[in-house]
Amino acid sequence: MEKPYGLTMRGIVKNSEGEILILRRHPKSKTNPHKWELPGGKIEKCEYFDDALVREIKEETNLDVKVGDFGEAVQDDYPHKRTVQLIMYANDISGEVKISDEHDDWKWASVEEIRLMDITSSLEKIIEKKNFDI
Repeated sequence: MEKPYGLTMRGIVKNSEGEILILRRHPKSKTNPHKWELPGGKIEKCEYFDDALVREIKEETNLDVKVGDFGEAVQDDYPHKRTVQLIMYANDISGEVKISDEHDDWKWASVEEIRLMDITSSLEKIIEKKNFDI
């Protein structure tokens, strides 16, 4: 049987110093436990992808954002599914970071710092893409 595809949205949220917001997945997470990732998540049935990104960032970080430009797309393969992740830039960011129970830590980090961390394979792929200015 072929593995089904899922569509996930991820946001590049930057602070005034140009650092990127990353979240560490809960250690009991089904996929990528205790690895760092960009905020975001699954698109719900009949949901526009930009609405999904705004909703997921709000749920996971308590931040309000508007969707900016397209950044990149990557595919991840798991034992039970395949996921295509659309990475978008977040604009007009407001609020204070307060993470949900899906994660156990958060950090503002430079790309150089992120490269040294235990990150998800999709975030590795995003950083490794040539000419991609995260």
